[in-house]
Amino acid sequence: MTRPDQVWCGNITFIWTENRWAYLALVMDLFAHKPIGWAMFNSDQGSTHTSKNYRQISWLYQIEQSMSRRGSGWGNSPMERFFRSLKTAWLPTTGLRSVIEAQNAAVKYII
Repeated sequence: MTRPDQVWCGNITFIWTENRWAYLALVMDLFAHKPIGWAMFNSDQGSTHTSKNYRQISWLYQIEQSMSRRGSGWGNSPMERFFRSLKTAWLPTTGLRSVIEAQNAAVKYII
């Protein structure tokens, strides 16, 4: 990589809130190792990166998907490290009181 916007990586992590999980999706530019976009939502629905709709949109925008085997964090280590830092340095181990509180904490860490 010689400049921004050549290679991006993305992932989803879960954050405990109230009595349910909230999911933080994040995309990072690997040139600068900085987040370029994120969203928090209430349900993972299981097949986010392999769904037909996701693959069609990726193809439409000429995005080449690359996934390592299940359970291996090596293929996406920059994202795994980012989420580890978020969870160990920023979020309380007991979780957060609401999805809004989780959103605010995540945004403060990202920015």
